[in-house]
Amino acid sequence: MTLTHALDMMAVPESADGGLVAENHAPVIDIPVIDMVLPMPGFPEHRSWALVQVDDSSDLGSLSSLDEQGLRFLVVPPAAFFPDYAPEVGDDVVAALGIESAADVLVLVVLTTGRGLHDTTANLAAPVLVNLTTRRAGQVVLDQPGLPVAAPLLG
Repeated sequence: MTLTHALDMMAVPESADGGLVAENHAPVIDIPVIDMVLPMPGFPEHRSWALVQVDDSSDLGSLSSLDEQGLRFLVVPPAAFFPDYAPEVGDDVVAALGIESAADVLVLVVLTTGRGLHDTTANLAAPVLVNLTTRRAGQVVLDQPGLPVAAPLLG
């Protein structure tokens, strides 16, 4: 299944202070349980999530709530679409997620699907950071002016 096909087939709910600069090149991997210690805005009661790669031919992932069946978000590592994206997070986020090295962090951006790939956008202002060692995660609203909440995935 291609990224375009996967995006077309799946429905998704719509919805700098000198700390770590997260790397954005890690691929999506399956993680059966993630503890969302910094909850996604609008979903504070949802702490347990699973990350599943949608198919073997893309880095498209499904971040699914284990607390509410059917609640999921499409996510993707930003590198292929936004190669210069370098989110900066504060020491408070680093501590909350137990991050010891930038290499331990999987950076994901939440997608809002359109009618097709050309209408799909990524939220660059609030990435999901997953510590691959501790499996603690959080959606972090960045203090980096100019990062859009709806950046076109293509173009």
